Order: sequence, then C-alpha cells, then structure tokens
Amino acid sequence: MRPALLAILALLLSAADADEWAPRRLELVEATIAHPRDGRPAVKDPAVLAAMKKVERHRFVPEAWRASSYEDTPLPIGHDQTISQPYIVALMTELLKPQPDHVILEVGTGSGYQAAVLGEIVKHVYSIEIVEPLAKRAKADLAAAGYANVTVKAGDGYVGWPEHGPFDGIIVTAAPDHVPQPLIDQLKTGGRLVVPVGPDSWTGQELMVLVKKADGTVEKTVVMPVRFVPLTGEHADGE
Repeated sequence: MRPALLAILALLLSAADADEWAPRRLELVEATIAHPRDGRPAVKDPAVLAAMKKVERHRFVPEAWRASSYEDTPLPIGHDQTISQPYIVALMTELLKPQPDHVILEVGTGSGYQAAVLGEIVKHVYSIEIVEPLAKRAKADLAAAGYANVTVKAGDGYVGWPEHGPFDGIIVTAAPDHVPQPLIDQLKTGGRLVVPVGPDSWTGQELMVLVKKADGTVEKTVVMPVRFVPLTGEHADGE
C-alpha cells in the first residue's frame, strides 16, 4: 500500500477512535462536572467546560486503565503517581481563572492531562515533573496530541521555573505540607496560585487559592478538603 494511503488510513482510524470516546467524554462533563448531583460546586466557566469536552483523557491514561478513562476517578500512571479525577482538574482550572493571553506554570506534570486542558485555554504552559520517566512520557503524549504550547521539563517543581516567570497563574497538582515561597515569588501581581496543602492525604489536605497583592503578600481562600499525592523534591519538607 502506498505511503499516502497509509497516512490517510491512519488519520481515519484516529478519527474513529476519537469518535468512539467522544460520547463518554461529553457525558462525563455534563453529568459530573457541569451538573454534579452530589453537592459539589458546578464548574461553570465555558472555556473550561469546552476544554474538558475536547481533551482526550484516554491519550494520557496507561493502556491497562484506558477503559476507565472517562470515569470521574483518579487512575494510576506508574511511579506511585495518579492522573487526577476529571472533576478536580476542571475545578482547579476554573479556580485559576485562565485567560487566552496567560502564561501558566504547572508543578507536577504527571500524565500531562492537566497541562493539555490548560493548553486549550491559555497562551503557554510550562510544566515541571520530578519523576523523569513521567516527564518524558507526558512530553511525548502532549506532542502527539498536538499541544505545541506546552513545555515540559524534569525537575524539582518546588523551586518553580523562574526564567519563564513571572506567571499569570500557577497550579500545583501534588500537595506540599506548606505553600512554597518560590512559587509565590514567581506570581505576577494579581496572579493566582491554586494548590492543595497538607502533610498527607490521610490526615487532611485543603485546596487553596492564593492571590498575590501589590505588596507581595497573598490573600488565601480555602476551597474544599482534597486528597493528593505529596509534593516531593529536595525542598519539599522545608524552606
């Protein structure tokens, strides 16, 4: 078979695969994110909902768990890490208040799914993952999915990525036991930091939003109790 025909066939198969998952993705967004029935706050931002409907979560889930891609649950991605449940991804994205001209820092790339959702909305996402094999896999998966506006590197996210700051917003997808000061320092005035904070998932963590004021201080809002894997790294346990 000619290479051109093979390429066309590959595109058709890819489109068919996307269509196969689309109804489940739309149902997930409508039933558990836009209109949750369990008392959780609904996600209302149209840009966030559109991104959640578009991003193909199954691309970022290991093959063994792919059938569960559109269930509202975290799933293992290896190295004792998880891909966050879609509702939490949507909620944290909405809390960040992302805009088309924003440059965002993500700490904890994981599977790359959260970065993809942000990549649908903002100008650029810089994402740091401390587990190098996960960083490599996420980088490859994001590139394969067409997210040229997401840059991934392996490193210690606690210290941020100062050469690309200050950032319009920062999102942390693992829980430190305290808010890292370097991340606050790398926020623009008026910028938002969305972060789960707490010693571990069993003794309690809180999802927080911090907004940086002109004098460098932050205004903190506690949103809800959550459970996240801990933020690891050289500086994770102290200043």
